[in-house]
Amino acid sequence: MIAYIEPYFLDNESDAASVLNVTGKSSDGVSESLNIQGEILCGGAAADIAGKDFGGMNCVKPLAVVRPLGPEDIAGAVRAALSSDKLTVAARGNGHSINGQSMAEGGLVVDMRSTAENHFEVGFLAGDGGGGTAFVDVSGGALWENVLKRCVSEYGLAPRSWTDYLGLTVGGTLSNAGVSGQAFRYGPQTSNVTELDVVTGNGDVVTCSEMENSELFFSVLGGLGQFGIITRARVLLQQAPDMVRWIRIVYAEFDEFTRDAEWLVSQKDESSFDYVEGFVFVNGDDPVNGWPTVPLHPDQDFDPTRLPQSSGSVLYCLELALHYRDSDSNSSVDKRVERLIGRLRFDDGLRFEVDLPYVDFLLRVKRSEEIAKVNGTWETPHPWLNLFVSKRDIGDFEQKVFKELVKNGVGGPMLVYPLLRSRWDDRTSVVLPEGEIFYIVALLRFVPPGAKASSVDKLVAQNQEIVQWCVKNGIDFKLYLPHYKSREEWIRHFGNQWSRFVDRKAMFDPMAILSPGQKVFNRAL
Repeated sequence: MIAYIEPYFLDNESDAASVLNVTGKSSDGVSESLNIQGEILCGGAAADIAGKDFGGMNCVKPLAVVRPLGPEDIAGAVRAALSSDKLTVAARGNGHSINGQSMAEGGLVVDMRSTAENHFEVGFLAGDGGGGTAFVDVSGGALWENVLKRCVSEYGLAPRSWTDYLGLTVGGTLSNAGVSGQAFRYGPQTSNVTELDVVTGNGDVVTCSEMENSELFFSVLGGLGQFGIITRARVLLQQAPDMVRWIRIVYAEFDEFTRDAEWLVSQKDESSFDYVEGFVFVNGDDPVNGWPTVPLHPDQDFDPTRLPQSSGSVLYCLELALHYRDSDSNSSVDKRVERLIGRLRFDDGLRFEVDLPYVDFLLRVKRSEEIAKVNGTWETPHPWLNLFVSKRDIGDFEQKVFKELVKNGVGGPMLVYPLLRSRWDDRTSVVLPEGEIFYIVALLRFVPPGAKASSVDKLVAQNQEIVQWCVKNGIDFKLYLPHYKSREEWIRHFGNQWSRFVDRKAMFDPMAILSPGQKVFNRAL
């Protein structure tokens, strides 16, 4: 039986050192030294690094932050926690959790960024006479944007599946799924790794893959950090294109938007775009939520007179991208685009496109980050909500949520686009709605600087209202980047996969040391 232990706090760095046994015998029953080669930060320094996350709605005090040099340091931190009565361990990448998932109140936070440069080696899987598929071994603490830049600049190669924002660590996204507009073709990032090095909750350093220690491999992928800390990942690569034709097309009707989006993601690899996403925006001139968010270049204007008179309070945009080489002629690229665009039923005159280098396209959100840092919204709370919703129920969801609850926008992007279940591996720990086609929905709220805490609370309450409405009305959905506070909610989330998740926990982290901020399990005695 896993019991709940109240977290405890220490008043100064010397108390922390005693508990961690950095300087001598532990006062709290930690019988062995951390024995790490990296750095340990306690007190205010630890809180500054790991006391908050990107969500900005939780503030907790860790006992200490460990900056490891490698896997053995991480294993040492886990073993120290195992030797204590109360300590937990959380891996923290770039701190982009929303609801405190990367925090450890009164526990140890492992700052994975210190390991970012530990691995970078390109190789080829054993295979055909051509040498097999390319891969890169990278650290779990590496940022995807750095993986991208180095793979492309040094080898002309790139990972196949991405997230929209690349200032995230490899281990962080693989512990959830990792989804962007390429996932309809290649699956999430969890479907594009072949081998991992993992530090388990037992303090073991283990190499795992589909063929070796496979239960751990599939447990960790999408496992919310509950089974192990990823220290190395073998990521599949492909030839990197030179350029991208980036296109946005607008729809007044949701049915036509979804029909076209589903058709595009269901085509064979060479018969569709290389990237398919979509978003909802307000039918008005609001610079944050409305028409101005659609054009791709300052010289482009959104002409609302092109909208049909039947347009409602919100509109829909398909975002598409086609890869090509510098050697491809403009006419050949145009023909490939028009062959696909010609099948789509978007509103005439509301098409926007630009050509840009491949790396710049993948780093497109970096510009938004820079703007948000200047205007102050990067540091304010981010009460984001991410869900997977079944194709069966996306129409009802759109009527209630997009056209009613958030019809005035959320101060940031409202993403919605289809994914294919067959591109996901059901042996991982990720849970999905039923059916081959399902949608990702992301309400990426940005709060203006100076907003009152009560206004943030209202946004959080609206997120809860959306989830409760889904539950009450039998909507087939799963939270992506989930965060629940009760055992009953977690059981509902995992459904018939709950027993598998519990069994994996008992196997790889029986004392519930890891990732306490997820609030799935409580630290065992």
